[in-house]
Parts: sequence; structure tokens; C-alpha cells
Amino acid sequence: MLYIECPYCGSRAHEEFTYIGDATKKRPDGAEKNGPAWVDYVYTRDNPRGPHLELWHHSLGCREVVKVLRNTLTHEILGTGRPGDEITAAEAETGQ
Repeated sequence: MLYIECPYCGSRAHEEFTYIGDATKKRPDGAEKNGPAWVDYVYTRDNPRGPHLELWHHSLGCREVVKVLRNTLTHEILGTGRPGDEITAAEAETGQ
């Protein structure tokens, strides 16, 4: 079982969370209504291998969004934080 460290509630089982999506995708500004940037944002997804930033919703807990750095090969949770936090693999490895 995976445990995700919620920055608001502490360590919780992954069953309490709902996967939202890729945390590395940046939303285009509102000026581009039908441009290629929106098509890319909505439809184009990578299938990363290794550490990857994701957004999860703590749907059965505090109902907040949590940013998770997860290794997609091993499913190991390398770090968590609030959506605005910077989480890097280097920080997770050193425990900072």
C-alpha cells in the first residue's frame, strides 16, 4: 500500500486520494482561445519514466490538493507538498 504524506493531515493511505493529473503542465493564458497551446494542454500527455510531479486530491480527507513527486517505475513517493511548493528529486533524496 502507498502512503502519501498530506501537508495538511499527515501520512494517509493512497485510497483516500484521487489522482488529478500531471503537475508539470502549465495552463495557457486566456488570450489563446483555440490555439495550439490549448490543444497541447488538454490532450497531449507524456508517459514519464522515473520521478514525476503529480497532483492528487485528498478527497476522503481534508479535500485539499497535494503535489506528489512519485517514481512511476517503483511507485515510491519521493516527496509531497502544497501545489505551490517546489519539490525536486534531489531534495527528496537528501531528506530536505
